[in-house]
Amino acid sequence: MTKIQFELDGKQVEAINGETIWQVAKRQGREIPHLCYSPEPDYRPDGNCRACMVEVEGERVLAASCKRTPSVGMKVKSASARAVAAQKMVMELLVADQPARATSHDPDSKFWHWAEKVEVTESRFPAAERWHGDASHPAMRVNLDSCIQCGLCVRACREVQVNDVIGMAYRNHDSKIVFDFDDPMGESTCVACGECVQACPTGALMPAVMLDENQTRVTYPDRKVDSLCPYCGVGCQVTYNVKDEKVIYAEGRDGPANHNRLCVKGRFGFDYIHHPNRLTKPLVRLPNVRKDANDQVDPANPFTHFREASWEEALDIAARGLVKIRDEKGVKALAGFGSAKGSNEEAYLFQKLVRTGFGSNNVDHCTRLCHASSVAALFEGLASGAVSAPFAAAMDADVIIVIGANPTVNHPVAATFIKNAAQRGAKLIVIDPRTQALSRHAYKHLAFKPGSDVALLNAMIHTIITEGLTDEQYIAGYTEGFDDLKARIKDFAPEKMEPICGIPAETIREVARMYASAKASIIFWGMGISQHVHGTDNARCLIALALITGQVGRPGTGLHPLRGQNNVQGASDAGLIPMFLPDYQPVGRTDLREPFEHLWHQKLDPVRGLTVVEIINAIHAGEITGMYIEGENPAMSDPDLQHARQALAKLEHLVVQDLFVTETAFHADVILPASAFAEKSGTFTNTDRRVQLAREVIRPPGDARQDLWIIQEIAKRMGLPWNYSGPADVFAEMTEVMPSLKNITWERLVREGAVTYPVDDPHKPGNEIIFTTGFPTESGRGKIVPAHVIPPDELPDAEYPMVLSTGRVLEHWHTGSMTRRSNVLDQIEPEAVAFMSPKDMRRMKVWPGDFVRLETRRGAVEIKVRSDRDVPENMVFMPFCYAEAAANLLTNPALDPFGKIPEFKFCAVKAERIEMRTAAE
Repeated sequence: MTKIQFELDGKQVEAINGETIWQVAKRQGREIPHLCYSPEPDYRPDGNCRACMVEVEGERVLAASCKRTPSVGMKVKSASARAVAAQKMVMELLVADQPARATSHDPDSKFWHWAEKVEVTESRFPAAERWHGDASHPAMRVNLDSCIQCGLCVRACREVQVNDVIGMAYRNHDSKIVFDFDDPMGESTCVACGECVQACPTGALMPAVMLDENQTRVTYPDRKVDSLCPYCGVGCQVTYNVKDEKVIYAEGRDGPANHNRLCVKGRFGFDYIHHPNRLTKPLVRLPNVRKDANDQVDPANPFTHFREASWEEALDIAARGLVKIRDEKGVKALAGFGSAKGSNEEAYLFQKLVRTGFGSNNVDHCTRLCHASSVAALFEGLASGAVSAPFAAAMDADVIIVIGANPTVNHPVAATFIKNAAQRGAKLIVIDPRTQALSRHAYKHLAFKPGSDVALLNAMIHTIITEGLTDEQYIAGYTEGFDDLKARIKDFAPEKMEPICGIPAETIREVARMYASAKASIIFWGMGISQHVHGTDNARCLIALALITGQVGRPGTGLHPLRGQNNVQGASDAGLIPMFLPDYQPVGRTDLREPFEHLWHQKLDPVRGLTVVEIINAIHAGEITGMYIEGENPAMSDPDLQHARQALAKLEHLVVQDLFVTETAFHADVILPASAFAEKSGTFTNTDRRVQLAREVIRPPGDARQDLWIIQEIAKRMGLPWNYSGPADVFAEMTEVMPSLKNITWERLVREGAVTYPVDDPHKPGNEIIFTTGFPTESGRGKIVPAHVIPPDELPDAEYPMVLSTGRVLEHWHTGSMTRRSNVLDQIEPEAVAFMSPKDMRRMKVWPGDFVRLETRRGAVEIKVRSDRDVPENMVFMPFCYAEAAANLLTNPALDPFGKIPEFKFCAVKAERIEMRTAAE
């Protein structure tokens, strides 16, 4: 890097090429006032507030130090009389328009900090007429009487998060910050990421929780604790503000995954931990209350079905029931569901408990319902189920394909980097039956017919092969199976596939050429790829695309299945799956099983266990009669819910460990009150393979206990001599049998906070990009596996003429057990809705807010309908987080034959208008 020597306040200093005067001064320990400039990641300098003016010798006018870069020999004075006078005058002009500090919206703001520093806290000038406040948003307050029009909120919204909601409107002294077309914030298209609040230097934008009814700040934290976000797989680092042992606010940290950015859930969705319905004491089912699949329990008053018990009694009953079934009916009569919301250490201990205490491999978790087919294809082709590059690799890509995913809803912070890349000039291709917020940043959106993924992708592969766009050198050096693919792909010409997938042949060819010809192309996919009976085939096609073009193993290239839950990667790594021991070591391989048997002092079952849906079926068959479910809610997340709930109600003994009385807990014999994310320490692995340390922010409420402690107490009562003092002990054991954790220690994580595996050396950073020199297969080559067109299991017909697809909405996550108990999130999105195209609604004579009846071959629900232009005709999209209108009562349990994942994304449905509900109803 070029070094530039210049003089700063009489001292010779060096600037790196591109560094500004302000940045050099900061590095030298000199403070220059600044308001419109933020030194946080990804904020460009704007130079409009003029608070950072410095004097450059020989120049007529002062320079804005936040924008001006030094040149060789330049002499800069940051505190000359002229510079200081200018800084003071700017501050005095701004102070004139501010509310009095004592009653201002944030007396502790960056603005008042600098006013105090430059010794200008009062003004001689008259105040300008200011605007009234806006309290329309449930999470944030807008008080433009404190606004200095620095533009930071505009840059935060338009350039960092790329939501394009905030802007400057009007002219001259009427200029003001606006949301959309000067709408109230709460009625605008704001997605409540809160980036503007975090960036605002004056208190004009503030978290509502910090202000009183007069819009004066009255709430200040007692302490701050650095940890992680509990939601999706992005793994954002967060600082929690705590007052009186309650979390009051969350701020983004400069973590490797998020660069200070958060979404609405990460910033405002933490308060579920303080919900009055939290479980604080163990509960045991009343002896006279029978189980019923249709039973409902009020989480606020579970005593119609349960009684409180001591921990000693509850643990004894829980373990005794499991032991009784194991000893009387055999080890295969028990099963366990662990959680992708828990830590790596909890996942490891839970699967160890099932394998050693229960005696079988009947253990699974929600990965079976999200990316199991992706992992099956990745293991088959690359011998690794992890992503090959982080989502931030989008910033190095020339072409980005997002297929079967809606990142702005499901992975909002990851989506910001994709949008940043598109702004920079990368060609973004979105491929999904539904359009989405990301589509307006895309060069192309390919809205193919639902269920025709393989036809479209094979047509792209056909184009690349027949037009000679393959990377022959890469194919020869790093792949196998290409000749078979080349022979089988002949029948998939784009012209033949056009009527099947609905995408014009020329568009298919253009996108294929663009992907193959780019210097760096990357593919992101979500559950729109995996949640099909042909999900594994879908993923095989994506792998083939990358391998035949050499678009893997380099910066800006790769394959990235976006992980849904915060620790689904780590839970899978830790062995919370029925066919693999930790680190994906097959249970049937004697050479790989023996080290675990030696460490755990016990012989292990060499036969793979049952998956989530297989376990439910085994309960119906009478083969499984006891279960331990930790932090999962299959009574909401499984397909064909009535079938799943009937199975749970049929169990002889069910132990549930959770934060609330969930729909699954309705059927429990024992409910154990667990710890929320903010109440525990442990490691979590994000979608990028990044192992991060979460820290305990507050203690669990009442008599709720740490999950790690609960699992260990059950294990002890089942005859296992465990004595782990905490998560550090468990992590140390994990490193003994998990090669992926080589060179990662608990102490290193405490010191560094985050380490990406694999790691070559204890003193080197991890490898964000893998497969640079080949693959961990036996041959060292990536295996190309051709895929054939397989239709969805259940196609629309005369009786059920539409397609039902399920997923998430931005504000709610998974089964809603956490987000629907968050005040802000539930205010923004409070009731169950289904989404339909305006054309279908007109055809049905349905208006937004009307109720419709959705019926499939498995069940029916009545739900309000919302008009959504993103939904194609003849489709209904339904979030699965609403217990009062559970989407999974309708979904098809048909499985992908390889990944054993249900077809959540496609089933036949009929929609009928029903009479308008009265207000009383």
